[in-house]
Order: sequence, then structure tokens, then C-alpha cells
Amino acid sequence: MLSKSVFTTATVPGSYWQWRDQPIYYLCAGKPEQPHPPLLLIHGFGGSTDHWRKNVAGLSQFFQVWAIDLLGFGRSGKPNWQYSGQLWQEQINDFITEVIGRSVVLAGNSLGGYTGLSVAAQYPTSAVGLILINSAGSFTESQTISKPPLWRKVISQSTKWLLLQDLPSFLLFQWTRRRSTIRKTLQKVYLDQSAITDQLIEDIYRPSCDPGAAKVFASMFKTPSGQKVDLLLGQLNCPLLMLWGEADPWIKTQTRSAQFRKYYPQLTEYFLKAGHCPHDEVPEQVNKLIQEWVFAAVKRL
Repeated sequence: MLSKSVFTTATVPGSYWQWRDQPIYYLCAGKPEQPHPPLLLIHGFGGSTDHWRKNVAGLSQFFQVWAIDLLGFGRSGKPNWQYSGQLWQEQINDFITEVIGRSVVLAGNSLGGYTGLSVAAQYPTSAVGLILINSAGSFTESQTISKPPLWRKVISQSTKWLLLQDLPSFLLFQWTRRRSTIRKTLQKVYLDQSAITDQLIEDIYRPSCDPGAAKVFASMFKTPSGQKVDLLLGQLNCPLLMLWGEADPWIKTQTRSAQFRKYYPQLTEYFLKAGHCPHDEVPEQVNKLIQEWVFAAVKRL
């Protein structure tokens, strides 16, 4: 079920789609009669469609571009549910099937990258191409290459147990959602500090004020681990573009790159002078690489 536009992000009007009795916010820009498949952009943890505004503006000149807020984030509903990769994977696939109505090129950053990979691997008719931007997700081999020392394992398990408790989780959420904390976090993961604007901080802060946001945050510590990236790559059968912000402090990009190439050697990849979110930090470069790659590697529909 679709509803009329009620919000605007940048100059692109947004709409709501009802999914499992929850409101899901999304954007659509560009003309549907483009010869190339549409793009569907999926944000990372704590992000939203707002994080793609520079990409929607640039890419909609060449493609029909969609962007969506995952359940629990942005302007989408925030029910007190158990969140998981499986849940978001089903949300994205249903959105492609019910709203877009044809196969897409999926593009995702961080958590959104893992979600896109899961959809492309397990619902092959939904995706004709996949773009991963500093994508999240663990490999099977990373669990066995080296075991952490016992003391680190004990601390990790104790911390996880503590964060599973309501009060510590709530207090951490209150600290994490502060504008000053958001700014400090972004300063660590963005190479170009000038890209950290007041608007960006507000875009991340605003959804944390929604009813249910604290419960969503708490649920993340209980999220079951999804299928490993190498297993998903084994099921993948579409062109893959990987874009790496090489200054990402959260991801060892060269190590991750080697792992992806090991399991999907036919991929195309580029390393950019940026941090964890190159699509927002160097959008002109990212948009150009996406445009050229889709034109060359993805079959026209």
C-alpha cells in the first residue's frame, strides 16, 4: 500500500509504504523510462535516505534512483522487534517486488552493503548488479585465523552481557545520540572534516528522538549474526562493484578487499581517499564510478 508524499529530503519528495503494518520511508528520483535498471540505495547503521542526498541528486540524471530507510532507522517505523539481517533482507526484497516492480542495481554502505549482498545472493531475480561501499559483514575464515587471548574474550563477553541489560543499554544510547558524540564519531571516520556539516549531524540525531529509537538500539546487541559474506558470495551471480574509502578506521580495507577477491575474483573495485562513507565524502567520484560501471557492466533492461 502506497501513500502520498509527506516529507521532503533535499528537493526530492518522499513517500511511505506500509510493510508488515509499519511505515517505511523511501525516495524516488529520475525518470522511470531510463534504459538502464534503477538504483536502490541502502544506508548504513544510524543512517537514512538523507545520507544519500548528494548521490540521489547526481545519479538521477542517468537513472531512476530509489533510496529507502531500513526498518528502525530514519523516518521508518521503529517497532520493538528483534532486528536482524534477515528482517532487512526481506524488507528490501519485498520493496523491490511490491513497489519498484523490476530488478535493480543495489548499492549499500556498511550495514546497507551487507543487506544488499544478502538480497542479491538470495533473491537473484531482484538484483542485476551490486555495489558495495565499505561493506559490513564477517567472513568465516576471520573467525578461525586467529583466536583472541582469553582476557580479551572475557572482557568482550562481559561487555556484551552488560549491554544486553536494559539500563546500561539505555544510558549508552543517550550518550551515543548526543550531537557532540555524533560529531566526534564522524570526525574519526571522515577523512575530509569539511564534509561533517551541521545538517549531517542533525540528520543522524533527528531519528534518535523518535519513539522506539532506544529499543531499536538495544535490540542491535541481540541481533543474531547473519550468513557469512563468503557464503553469500558463493551464491552471488551478478556484476559486483566495490568502492573502498581507504582511510576507514573501522575496516582494514586491503584485507577485506583480498577476502572479497578470493571468493568473487570477477569483481571490479576502486580505492578512494575517504573514510567509512565515501559516497557522502567524495560523492562526485562515487557517482561517476557508479555511472560508468553500470553503463559498462550491467545489462540494459
